[in-house]
Amino acid sequence: MTSVLYLDCFSGISGDMLLGAFIDLGLPIGDLTRALGSLTIDGYSVTADRVLRSGIAATKFTVHEQGSAMPAHSHTHEHSHAHDHAHSHDHGHTHGHEHSHDRGAQPSTHHHHAHRSLAEIHQLIDRSALSPSGRERAKALFVRLGEAEAAIHQMPLDRVHLHEVGALDSIVDIVGAVFAMEWAGVDRIVCSPLNVGGGTVETAHGTLPVPAPATLALLGSTPIYSGRVHKELVTPTGALLATAYAHEFGAMPAMRVRKTGYGAGTRDPKGAPNVLRVVIGDALDTAASDRVVVIECEIDDMNPQLYGPTMDRLHEAGALDVFFVPAQMKKNRPGTLMTVIAPPVLRGAMTEIIFRETTTIGLRHHEVARDILPRELVTVETSLGAVRVKLARRDGQIVNAIPEFEDCATLARQANLPIKEVQALALHAYRAREDAPSLS
Repeated sequence: MTSVLYLDCFSGISGDMLLGAFIDLGLPIGDLTRALGSLTIDGYSVTADRVLRSGIAATKFTVHEQGSAMPAHSHTHEHSHAHDHAHSHDHGHTHGHEHSHDRGAQPSTHHHHAHRSLAEIHQLIDRSALSPSGRERAKALFVRLGEAEAAIHQMPLDRVHLHEVGALDSIVDIVGAVFAMEWAGVDRIVCSPLNVGGGTVETAHGTLPVPAPATLALLGSTPIYSGRVHKELVTPTGALLATAYAHEFGAMPAMRVRKTGYGAGTRDPKGAPNVLRVVIGDALDTAASDRVVVIECEIDDMNPQLYGPTMDRLHEAGALDVFFVPAQMKKNRPGTLMTVIAPPVLRGAMTEIIFRETTTIGLRHHEVARDILPRELVTVETSLGAVRVKLARRDGQIVNAIPEFEDCATLARQANLPIKEVQALALHAYRAREDAPSLS
């Protein structure tokens, strides 16, 4: 059964809100602090406190640096390398921007925050207790964050002033989020469109519009909107994590909910719960309904050799389907109708490729609903070797079992057999499995 995690960002997302939500879901704070402790960074501690945000109970995750006094009511989970507490970095949804570390501290306290370079952060991660894949993921996240900063300030990556990348709270949030996602161990992650807020935010670079440039760069073509709260609701770290982990963006998928967690931001505005909701459940074996964008154009003046590379580039960029249909066009010229089907968030990327790679000077596009069956891959052993078989279900019943063509083609070449014979062998092997239900 496919497990699903849904990020419900109706009030935005930040790194500390995500960690708060995971702790609320049941992530043991001791496991998290041990994972963070493996970074061997001195001078901080973390807390996880139960709070209310507009009447909703949630968990507030906070990083405390050396030298600050912690609230007496806080439930402290000290890091193994923690020293005295510094001023609390109530990061995420003050909504102070990470670039200035505006977490309610006085300006005079800003100067002491250490900022580490990308190389130093990579060294910390390499000796951490994250899994090998988790370490690579964490390092890639910091590189992406640094690249966004470098592009905005028009500086080489190794020279950019890494306000956001090297800050302690950002390191804790990102590494902690990687650990939390591994702990969740879900098969599929879906994220809602992101409420980015509005207004302006004070940063080390001055007063900037919301979303701040780094946040907007990291969001890319992700669906966003601005609600009635005019504060920064999506931080750069939140944008980074949402776009890096979500397989798709849209409404909550059909599922049986197993658990729900709420991660709190610092602010508590009246009538607007400042929380991130994370829902984990099991996907229902029914046809899922979602939206896709259909992009079309007719072409009658292009070298036919260019159609194949254009299709390849569209697929590489995330197109769900690309096809060409012969068409008779104006002035009785033969032409081609090109149709591209893609997730709505990729319409801009698809349009860019089509205009760049073809001779068309205009496109049509519209969104449509579609129903898709849940699918999974199983591997079967044949006398020629292993073949993956794609299964599709409807209402819990398998309605299709199709051997993967490339696997069959590879074995057919090796055995000098027709591909259709290898396909038949693979389907027979699947049906012979003891646990293989019959096709309905």
